Amino acid sequence: MKEVKAYSKYPLSSIIIFNSTVVAHFVLGGLGIIYGYSFSWAGYLFGALYLGFAFAIMYGIMPFEVCPNCVYYRLDNAICISGMNLFSRRIAKQGDLKDFANRSKGVLCHSRMYIASLIVPIVAIIPALVLNFSPFVLAVLITLLVLLLVRVLVVIKKIGCVHCAAKNECPNASSRCILM
Repeated sequence: MKEVKAYSKYPLSSIIIFNSTVVAHFVLGGLGIIYGYSFSWAGYLFGALYLGFAFAIMYGIMPFEVCPNCVYYRLDNAICISGMNLFSRRIAKQGDLKDFANRSKGVLCHSRMYIASLIVPIVAIIPALVLNFSPFVLAVLITLLVLLLVRVLVVIKKIGCVHCAAKNECPNASSRCILM
């Protein structure tokens, strides 16, 4: 087997690919919910709530709850796959490496909430297609499914987890980094 180099500083292209797939998934998911249920004000509300939830989990809670406990927070000149360790250093106090595994513990842990932010729009759009079929919403659903597959099979396995310096401490790596 070929040895894979762990990055202390991910290449900019990897960070852009990672964040682009996350943001695209969230935005398309929100749009799919809004358009899928546009026959009711509840669709707009649910779509907006989903967008707020998804972005809060990834770009709001993570730098406070997950990043301070990660090895990338401590490494000089390090940049993780999301780049959030740089932001976290500015806004959060350093945590404990032993607490890094807590990101996957408990019903409402960060990892489960993040996975929910990727799955919720897919699940929500399916009934919308039955109630209010639209070629646009169908295209959004298909795109979300493709993004999820690309994320699992390429972004995480080939770009992210394989080069991560925290993979020995990461509970997501022990479960093969399925979505994170």
